[in-house]
Amino acid sequence: MKIINTSGKKKTATARATLKEGKGVVRINKVPLEIYEPHLARLKIQEPVQIAGDLIKTMNIDVVVAGGGTMGQTDAVRTAIAKGIVEWTGDTGLKEAYSEYDRNLLVSDHRHKERKKFGGLGARSKYQKSYR
Repeated sequence: MKIINTSGKKKTATARATLKEGKGVVRINKVPLEIYEPHLARLKIQEPVQIAGDLIKTMNIDVVVAGGGTMGQTDAVRTAIAKGIVEWTGDTGLKEAYSEYDRNLLVSDHRHKERKKFGGLGARSKYQKSYR
């Protein structure tokens, strides 16, 4: 039995995808993709599945995602799914199609929030200077 594990990251969200032989069922944290909420997140997660087309019918994808916010988790999940499908099929044409559509489908986004420093309200801003 063929099993592939892949991962995706976005900010502080991490997703682990497990691909097994099956009928084309995609689950995120044990919830089927068809009823996953919010709707915008479901549409973003469906992108790599739709680009793959009928190749998805031979595998089941289970994704466990933790950390971060809703859309950070969404981007981490779609990266993990796309990496897994490419590794499962070994299809270079599919890999090129993914990278042409959106490079973040295959490469995790490493950008993080810059930490707040002393002497100001945020990462870069400083308190206003007063002479009196």
